[in-house]
Amino acid sequence: MRATNRLSAGFLKSAPVGKHCDGAGLWLIKREDGGAQWVLRVTVHGRRREMGLGGFPALGLADARKLADRWRKVAAAGRDPVKEREAEERAARREDISLTVLTADAFEARKAELKGDGTAGRWLSPLNLHVLPKLGRVPVTDLDQRDIRDTLAPIWHTKADTARKALNRLSIVMRHAAALGLDVDLQATDKAKALLGKTRHVPKNIPAMTWADVPDFYASLEEPTLTHLALRLLILTGMRSTPLRNIRLDQIEGDVWTVPAEAMKGRKGATEAFRVPLSTEAQRIIDLARPHARNGFLFPNNRQGVISDMTLSRHMERRELEARPHGFRTSLRTWLAEATDAPHEVAEAVLAHVTDSGVVRAYRRTDYLEQRRALLERWADHVTGGAGQVVKLAGAG
Repeated sequence: MRATNRLSAGFLKSAPVGKHCDGAGLWLIKREDGGAQWVLRVTVHGRRREMGLGGFPALGLADARKLADRWRKVAAAGRDPVKEREAEERAARREDISLTVLTADAFEARKAELKGDGTAGRWLSPLNLHVLPKLGRVPVTDLDQRDIRDTLAPIWHTKADTARKALNRLSIVMRHAAALGLDVDLQATDKAKALLGKTRHVPKNIPAMTWADVPDFYASLEEPTLTHLALRLLILTGMRSTPLRNIRLDQIEGDVWTVPAEAMKGRKGATEAFRVPLSTEAQRIIDLARPHARNGFLFPNNRQGVISDMTLSRHMERRELEARPHGFRTSLRTWLAEATDAPHEVAEAVLAHVTDSGVVRAYRRTDYLEQRRALLERWADHVTGGAGQVVKLAGAG
């Protein structure tokens, strides 16, 4: 029998940095930062296992010895104490299998797939707002289609998109719970959808300005303010508001703005950045905005971040316009269809839309940069009051 109880309480109070053996595999490891950790080393089926028991002095000498003795007996019985403790911890966690707890666990497992690790909160918000206040305390094993139907029924027709997202997220949480070994009804969300019926909600497109009216609006943005300049660049590039508002000086090189892949909505799994050709007018607007730049951002706000999407929308609201900033993408796409002979794939590429399958895109090694450059130069000519005549693309077919 190996010697045990080698350490004393007095020694532990002033133990030097290093490893100190109490016997029978129990060690105290004293770190240079002053902290200390109890570690137990055992052998199971000829394999060395090491497990942390807790920190000192939170776990005292007597308690550390008791804990070590418990896990030595587990090892002597031929069971792995590390795996056994993990199983106990899982069982303890499962004591609280409420929907709130499982939702948080599912989100942690999934957030690496989300933009910015889900820090914006959009993945969780449909559940936080409309599901968890009513069902958060219910064990996931008790959830059925009637619970879900009754919870989503008030918004099923009035906030159809939000209800759909909530149902989708709930399905993911239920699958996560099943993967943990919990006995849940994986068909509960599909059954709830059947009970709720087809939504009466008719999606509304974001109001857009006709492309013929864009030049007059563009001309009205005559002040060198960040709002006016950002709206002008939004119109000229056809980009979404988020990457445009977050544009950085180091993303601009000559007449090309390179948007990082993670900033591009609708390009899930994209590993390549998106290049935006900048027309002569777009470059002029960027030069006008440069004096406002701060912390590398071309359109900073008065505090730490960048101007908000609401800032751009409110400007149009104050002008009593029905159209919204995002609608300029529709204006540009309609102009491409009606005033140019741009092939479908090139026109879609102007708006950074993903077309074709992943296999086709893998073989088609082009982003149509030069063809998009010609189109956006002509678009700039149109919005600044040019003729806007039909654009012919050489070699486009």
